[in-house]
Amino acid sequence: MTNEYVPPKVWKNEPSAGNQWANINRPEAGARFDKDLPVGEHPFQLYSLGTPNGQKVTILFEELLAAGVSEAEYDAHLIKIGDSDQFSSGFVGVNPNSKIPALVDNSGSEPVNVFESASILVHLAEKFGKFLPESGAARTQAFNWLFWAQGSAPFLGGGFGHFYAYADEKQEYPINRFAMEAKRQLDVLNKQLANNAYISGDEYTIADMAIWLGTAA
Repeated sequence: MTNEYVPPKVWKNEPSAGNQWANINRPEAGARFDKDLPVGEHPFQLYSLGTPNGQKVTILFEELLAAGVSEAEYDAHLIKIGDSDQFSSGFVGVNPNSKIPALVDNSGSEPVNVFESASILVHLAEKFGKFLPESGAARTQAFNWLFWAQGSAPFLGGGFGHFYAYADEKQEYPINRFAMEAKRQLDVLNKQLANNAYISGDEYTIADMAIWLGTAA
């Protein structure tokens, strides 16, 4: 007979011995140490890592450059989340949620901090007038699927991926729960793509960039 877990009345953070990924987050937000972020020579400073979510903005930058938008030159700086780089004072100053990717846009008169991958994608697509319809139903559909990706990704990575690959103990209920939802979300994606060249219709957009990597989590 297995021991049943009884949630405590007052929750306390108890680090898991030897589990690096379970111990990264804490219940308190904010910087844990002082360290400035590196700054390169181009207008856009991207702070990220080659995770599925972290690569979305890099893909958009490279697509913009390939489309001839020379103003989209950027510097990419590695944020090693396993080493807790995202909790430095410099990074928290850009993204108070301490998650990659984060962007500093120095192309205007004032620096603009942009965080959350979907927000960065929209910011850049609107700035350069690329990979996002300007108006109407096509724009709405692109937003529908962009935010579908943002809402679905936690089930694949933070849900199924965590309990299947990183949890201290394999537990049937959460693995089955998130596996079922991950399969359902992928079926939604398959059915939409069965009748469309791209996820929101005939045009390649930032929604495709977000979903292609988000569902690879």
